[in-house]
Amino acid sequence: MFIDKAKINVKAGNGGNGAVAWRREKYEPSGGPAGGDGGNGGSVILKVDEGLRTLMDFKYKRHYKAEPGENGKNKKQYGRNGKDLILRVPPGTVIRDVETDLLIADLKENGEEVVVARGGRGGKGNAKFANSIRQAPRFAESGGHGEEVDIILELKLLADVGLIGFPNVGKSTLLSVITDAKPKIANYHFTTLSPNLGVVQVEDGDSFVIADIPGIIEGASEGIGLGHEFLRHIERTRILVHLIDISSQEGRDPIEDFHKINQELKKYSEKLSEKPQLVVANKIDIPGYEENLERLEEEVKKYGYDIVSISAVTKEGIKELEYKILEMVNTYEREELYEDISPELVYQKREKSNEVIVRKEGEIYIVEGYPIEKLVDSTNFDDIDSLRHFQEVLRVKGIIDQLRELGVDEEDIVNICGYEFEFFE
Repeated sequence: MFIDKAKINVKAGNGGNGAVAWRREKYEPSGGPAGGDGGNGGSVILKVDEGLRTLMDFKYKRHYKAEPGENGKNKKQYGRNGKDLILRVPPGTVIRDVETDLLIADLKENGEEVVVARGGRGGKGNAKFANSIRQAPRFAESGGHGEEVDIILELKLLADVGLIGFPNVGKSTLLSVITDAKPKIANYHFTTLSPNLGVVQVEDGDSFVIADIPGIIEGASEGIGLGHEFLRHIERTRILVHLIDISSQEGRDPIEDFHKINQELKKYSEKLSEKPQLVVANKIDIPGYEENLERLEEEVKKYGYDIVSISAVTKEGIKELEYKILEMVNTYEREELYEDISPELVYQKREKSNEVIVRKEGEIYIVEGYPIEKLVDSTNFDDIDSLRHFQEVLRVKGIIDQLRELGVDEEDIVNICGYEFEFFE
């Protein structure tokens, strides 16, 4: 089955918590703090594997989670970092962040990779909070949360040539003749359900990749048939090879077919309709094709396209076709589809969800946000040093100043992430 689109949820690993520990060694009766830092959580990474052709692996499993970091240990031992989770995708995979609707990456080359969810940072152990004044801190920092995001994967084939045309004009037969692909071939009047991909080896050693793109029928640009599902795959190709049944043996008019397919391309994408196109008149082995060929040649020349006539069945004209396609492939560069790829912008937008919000609701002042949650989780409110550290962080982050701007007075209630405190200067 050919799967070319998937929505998945990925969760990076949380960072490990810092440890509260003390030196307990012989002849060290007053050993100092010895709690180690927690390990960093593993990230979720998407990496290109040229051996893959579809997104099938993501059809039945939609949730992926990286390993968390290990908690810190005594004797200042750091926790182990969580392993990154590497998800392998085929070349031509485009990744979009669902929440921001921004493009994270367009992965094309084998081995190319991108981090889609970053692991949480490990928390500091109590050894890191010791100083000349606070010599025995009884608190440590909790690990950071790993990012959890929904992403959309969309596959756009990396073929050099897109083979287009109505069903039953001989695309599958042509593909089987010029490549090692084994498409199903029959007298179908409906479209093949998945793209067929093959490599054409020309006699002098050069080669190109060609894809038989199904789904292009009248109304395809509006999603009729499988049009919208597969038209995306020819956006990447260097050129289009437009195959037309020149025989009219099924009552079709070649001129009409030529215009209908091009109308669908233009409706779907103006860029697509402007791609270099080679028109191929197929089925010249059937008597009576000459008049249609002459008419089609006149029409095609109006648009500046070249035309080649062949028989996919008898292989007449096949070599000339291969060389003509190769010449065009070497002439035109593959167009870059996206210019707005910005993983850093995606990360910046995610960071906004980590902002600290200070507001007033009735008579109560409220402070909330993940950084403050993390601070609260790390605070031992029964320990004076830990409490002082908590207050100092609030001051350094400007939260005390924001509360003053909102009009906080002595003994007013301040709700900090669910905990209520009285405000005192």
